[in-house]
Amino acid sequence: MRGLSESGVLFETLTAALAQRQPLALATVIATHGSSAADPGAKLLIAADGATLAGWIGGGCAQQEVCQAAREALIDRQCRTLELDLESEVLGAGMPCGGRMQVFIEPLAPPPRLWVVGQGALAGALAQAGRLAGFAPVLIGEGAPVEGALRRREPPAPAEIEPADAAVVATQHRGDHLVLPVLLRSPAGYVGLIASRHRAGLVRHYLAGAELTPAQLARLHAPAGLALGGRTPGEIALSVLSQILALRPNQPAATTDES
Repeated sequence: MRGLSESGVLFETLTAALAQRQPLALATVIATHGSSAADPGAKLLIAADGATLAGWIGGGCAQQEVCQAAREALIDRQCRTLELDLESEVLGAGMPCGGRMQVFIEPLAPPPRLWVVGQGALAGALAQAGRLAGFAPVLIGEGAPVEGALRRREPPAPAEIEPADAAVVATQHRGDHLVLPVLLRSPAGYVGLIASRHRAGLVRHYLAGAELTPAQLARLHAPAGLALGGRTPGEIALSVLSQILALRPNQPAATTDES
């Protein structure tokens, strides 16, 4: 019953943290040799600052090494396996238990959000496409609910937006020039405007006088989307999501087969 209770606490802590969009790392003992403070399957939940939140895999310097590796995993968002030598105080983890322990560390982060400003079929198609691509869609404006998407009336403040988020304005020219300055001042990794080339030019001209820096202005993708020739809401949404995914950091370069 003790293991079940500890697992419940760990799960509740994990669920609450991700609901508040707090990144975490989960460390799991996957193998032991000789004497160790924890058995395979033991887990430890670690915050981004290295603090332990729930679970147990052993104390002392072994835990310190795991927490440090967890912090690094949350920076580069890469899983890693840590080999802990528990036999030597000098060369190992500083706690001579007489064994070794292998720990798998997995970074856990809430999904990036896709902020869609607008209503109607196009905004709904963007939200659905974003959800399929792994985003948490948030629809800004009045309109019918869309499955899997949150709905709110007011645009987010720049501080609410995270670097991994994407923001797309699909208002069909209704106030698009008013909301874009807010989005361009945010750290969003992508800001796009769905509009004709003529409308995009008018909006860019307006934004030039909106006290934005040249770097902020340069972040705007207008018209948004790749030139796939789409015309329907679903096709346009596909072109926009394709551009968002293609421009994400650490994406491999596209290649063509010329053989």
